[in-house]
Amino acid sequence: MSKRQEMREKHRRNERVQRILTVGIISLLAVLVFGVLAWSTLGRAAGEIQTPEPITRTQVNFNTMGDPNAPVKIIQYADFQCPFCKRFVDETEKQLIDAYINTGKAFFEYRSFGSFIGSESVRAAEAAYCAGDQNKFWEMHDMIYANQGAERSGALRDEVLKALATQISLDMNTFNGCFDGGKYKSKVTQDGTDARAAQVDSTPTFIINGAVIKGAQPFAAFQQTIETALAAGGAAPAAPTP
Repeated sequence: MSKRQEMREKHRRNERVQRILTVGIISLLAVLVFGVLAWSTLGRAAGEIQTPEPITRTQVNFNTMGDPNAPVKIIQYADFQCPFCKRFVDETEKQLIDAYINTGKAFFEYRSFGSFIGSESVRAAEAAYCAGDQNKFWEMHDMIYANQGAERSGALRDEVLKALATQISLDMNTFNGCFDGGKYKSKVTQDGTDARAAQVDSTPTFIINGAVIKGAQPFAAFQQTIETALAAGGAAPAAPTP
């Protein structure tokens, strides 16, 4: 073999080695990325899930709480990815429950409106409704908000929602059948249709005997509207003068 042929052969061997190394490095990186994602999901399921403080709610029925014959009716339109909805849950909801819902003065209904932020909002709402089939809508509601994360970050992807469901001791065969089968997809769509019909354009929005409160307002704002409705015998508060 001539010197030139030896050089060409050596060059070909070097190229093959480089290709093998490149493929190996890419494969290793893919394995590492997959491992990180798997560790993230399993890690949350195993012990990184945030557990909310339990809240006492009376007369719970699926996605409602309180006396259905109460003089004040509150409908909330919310999004499980919405940070302002989480602020309401963290700062105001318990006060509202203690003062008006558990005392029989107000009836509260949660409706999802997840078209603003995206698919994780929709799936989270479906998961909460599926938990409602086992009388644990509100436990799932609290668990989702406690583990909300950033919008569109994957914090509420399906695997995480299932991990949250295990934390509240749902029958997972029943839950998975409901969730994977899309049982409540049409209900979530209907919630959005109802929200648009009510001219809801942001979350959270609260409709209290016809009066509207937008955003994560402090308890005092709800108190004023509810007390006005109670003073009127449960009638809708008068519209503000233009």
